[in-house]
Amino acid sequence: MPTKPTGTISKDIQAYNKAQSDENRDICDLLSQEISNGLPEAENKIWHAHPVWFLDGNPVVGYSKLKNCIRLLFWSGQSFDEESLQKEGSFKAAEARYTAAEQINTKDLKRWLKKSREIQWDYKNIVKRKGVLERLK
Repeated sequence: MPTKPTGTISKDIQAYNKAQSDENRDICDLLSQEISNGLPEAENKIWHAHPVWFLDGNPVVGYSKLKNCIRLLFWSGQSFDEESLQKEGSFKAAEARYTAAEQINTKDLKRWLKKSREIQWDYKNIVKRKGVLERLK
């Protein structure tokens, strides 16, 4: 699959955002724009039915519609040492949840995106390693 040009948002992600309710669309549009600006080199696509950005094939950030919010997920977020990100799952992921675009602190988001480039666990090879994560950066 070809890598998207620098800083662009895939048509599939644009369609995902457009399919959301007005309030959730505002959140998704803001997140996708900030993520694409913060990680212009990242490939972005719909993965497991949700927008996800990848660096060298490794998922680093994405978001999804939950029952009553939009969840922003950083695959290596537990290693970011950020109070505003909550532990998610049994690996290294951390999340923030939003019910309105105004709740998104873009200054925090930019810092988290920078950390997502600098701090990465190897999710790309987790199946090959039988569920064992290794630190890439």
